[in-house]
Amino acid sequence: MRTTSLLCFGSAAGGGNPALVVADGPADPAARQALARARNTTVVCIDRAAGAEGHAAAGAPPVLDYWYPHTRSPLCLHATLAAAAVLFAEGRTSFPRTRQPHLAGTPPTLAVTTAMRAQPLVLSRAGDDYYVRLAVQPAPTLARLPGLAALLGQPVIPASAPQVASVGSPKLLVEVADAATLHGLRPDLAAISAWGKAAGVNGIYAWCRHPDGRYEGRNFNHLDPALEDSATGVAAGALTVLLGHGLTLQQGRATGRDCLIRTRIEHGAILIGGRVTPLP
Repeated sequence: MRTTSLLCFGSAAGGGNPALVVADGPADPAARQALARARNTTVVCIDRAAGAEGHAAAGAPPVLDYWYPHTRSPLCLHATLAAAAVLFAEGRTSFPRTRQPHLAGTPPTLAVTTAMRAQPLVLSRAGDDYYVRLAVQPAPTLARLPGLAALLGQPVIPASAPQVASVGSPKLLVEVADAATLHGLRPDLAAISAWGKAAGVNGIYAWCRHPDGRYEGRNFNHLDPALEDSATGVAAGALTVLLGHGLTLQQGRATGRDCLIRTRIEHGAILIGGRVTPLP
């Protein structure tokens, strides 16, 4: 088993959201869950796609399998960036590299798929930044909104209508008035988890606008407050879908790890990216 610890989406060197990349690791799901719990961090396992009779399929894209300490996830963008850094550093020519036909002159890209939903992703690199290109995904339609005051720990008057959007992991996007309100939230994480499982939504992403055009957010889907995400790429992608344009999104003030996520829309696809550096 080969492991690499990386920080993703850091606004500066030494900052970011940690992820552990595992190659040639255990195949047993229980062992993967146990590893995430033991390391108390997000784990992404890089697997080779299985072909006939379970053997690795030659030339097939690698498969990314995501694990949090408390659950398996269909998609985790900061862990995907970590996997991208490992794959590009290894220069694994057995994995198919492509060039997007409408992006002449761009560097090669690397195709991967996700383990739970076989969602295709395209990875690319630009300097110290890595990007994930993915498509908009269907999002659940809520019959009614949950009681936000109970879930978020204080009375909340949304600054716009809360909506669910997805690029692979549906989020309920709740806009609050300002950064002070955002950081004053005291979420009931167990209640959010229970509601999310019933609704088919992977937690709540609370966000606000800054006067200079930046955005800021917090993600609530882990059961342990100490595991709050410093950066949530799937939420940044979902917010990009909701707003219909690229954005610069800050996250991590609540965890002490300032992160910066950049997104853009190209030819209907959502690109989500940021810095990846080794964990000190």
